Amino acid sequence: MLRDSGKAILIQRQYYRDTATQYSTMHAGEGDDDQETLKIVRGLFRMVEPKTMLDVGAGTGRALRHFRDRMPGISARGIEPVKALIDQSVSQNGVPAGLIIQGTGEALPFGEETFDVVCSFGILHHVERPEAVVREMTRVARKAVIITDGNRFGQGRWPMRLLKLALYKAKLWGAANYVKTRGKGYLLTPGDGLAYSYSVYDSFDCLARWAAHLILIPVEQHSAASWFHPLLTSSGVIVCALKDIE
Repeated sequence: MLRDSGKAILIQRQYYRDTATQYSTMHAGEGDDDQETLKIVRGLFRMVEPKTMLDVGAGTGRALRHFRDRMPGISARGIEPVKALIDQSVSQNGVPAGLIIQGTGEALPFGEETFDVVCSFGILHHVERPEAVVREMTRVARKAVIITDGNRFGQGRWPMRLLKLALYKAKLWGAANYVKTRGKGYLLTPGDGLAYSYSVYDSFDCLARWAAHLILIPVEQHSAASWFHPLLTSSGVIVCALKDIE
């Protein structure tokens, strides 16, 4: 029998194979298709002045097409584990063949500091070990790592947000999530497939060890009246980790 993590990977990739032709429609306005988020990321790019970028979990290449169209001076590449999505990037989104290669974020097939900027757009909550992906992103990045994803601590009613934060700080979140997911560690939904509980703040320590500066940007309408903003007030966050820029 496969380990649970192996089963999860098979379930997840089968979901993307089954939905590949409808992927762009099903996930319009999310992650790598969120135009407001991509506009903010373009602003971060201008600060870093990258010549090369890598999109980890490139899917059907929507983010790559966005940056190729709007910032043609950047050489943009992607990596994606599901071949059916890569095929759609070429046939549906006009991404040149070979620009997205097949592979996983946990083992990026590139040397250290290969790319000026390494990005992921709404994919880390689909990864069992996001810390492994983030470590690889920092390894191959030279100037910046940019992650856009959800933030469990900014989701739900206020008592639930505080409870989740308390459990996380007490190192009990894993046990609570085990009970919530009935031992699987993940949830399955028709719209999002297989997803794990993730917050960009889970990656904060790894990024802080690598970067000289961290920039956090909420990605939706919010109230900044709380001392905990944006930790408890934003359901999604962009984090930009910057090395010292010459």
